[in-house]
Amino acid sequence: MASTGPASFVTAATASALAQGDALHTPVVRDLAWLLFSPDLLRAQPPVGVLAHAFETVAEEAAALDWLRALDADPGDLLAHIGASRITRLGRYAEYLLGWFLQHGPAARLIAANVPLRRGGVTLGECDFLVESRAGQRLHWELAVKCYLHAGAGRGLLADYVGPNLQDRFDLKLAHLLDHQLPLSAREEFATLGHIGPWQPQMFIKGWLFYRRGEPSQDPEQLDPAHGRGWWATRSEWPAFAAAHAGSWRLLPRLEWLAPRRHEQSAAAEQGIEFLDANALLARIAQQNSPTMVAAFATDDAGRWIERSRGFIVPDDWPDKAYAFARE
Repeated sequence: MASTGPASFVTAATASALAQGDALHTPVVRDLAWLLFSPDLLRAQPPVGVLAHAFETVAEEAAALDWLRALDADPGDLLAHIGASRITRLGRYAEYLLGWFLQHGPAARLIAANVPLRRGGVTLGECDFLVESRAGQRLHWELAVKCYLHAGAGRGLLADYVGPNLQDRFDLKLAHLLDHQLPLSAREEFATLGHIGPWQPQMFIKGWLFYRRGEPSQDPEQLDPAHGRGWWATRSEWPAFAAAHAGSWRLLPRLEWLAPRRHEQSAAAEQGIEFLDANALLARIAQQNSPTMVAAFATDDAGRWIERSRGFIVPDDWPDKAYAFARE
């Protein structure tokens, strides 16, 4: 099985940044750090699919790490902002986190967010973020956080990566980004909104890709090789799979799908967070008809629960459905 530990940072300060990210204690701040520093899911897709970078210089990255440490020590305003939003969707949660950084952080500055583009009363689309870098670049960022399961048989195609509920596919998502979302800020109608450009479109694509244990796969050329990786197993496969992975297990709610989780034991008890054995976990999801994300945990020397890997348990009929969906 491929490594499923925390994703590495991607700049010259890799080791230092990862160490600082691990030192953060507040889950929402850790999620923000993951959003900023985790590897992209995709390589650049020229000419349209330019990758967004949260920082232009090593100095900006270092300043962001200092800012994150300060935020971790005093996260009240961010927690209130997230709490007031009553977010239920993962993508919306990521938008709020990135928007907070662009409004309050030490790097690029937010010009506008969720800018609708309309023609004749019909909404053509919405630009996620209009951003100005410290160097004065005017950028249009499209943000997506995706979790796809590999449902192919070694074909090396982006179409083999499907959403857990089989309503989304990575090749279709990328095509929509390149053909529709990223070009929005260059359309003639956009110039009438008052946001003076030109705007350089860039994609900010983060997430995790999940692979079936023991199934051969070849990464499509579009993927960043450093992308976050997890596993998936059917319910019938689960007992044998879990037996090979000592530790305790947790169901991961959707808003905990960003950064690898870690919990102080006292805080976990206060929050009612449950750690289960493999059999109890399977019994807990017995009535669910869709894939469920779970994570394996072990305790470190300080007694904290540390996520060691994450993946999906899927119904036994899911692989055949996913295989068919990948080929539609």
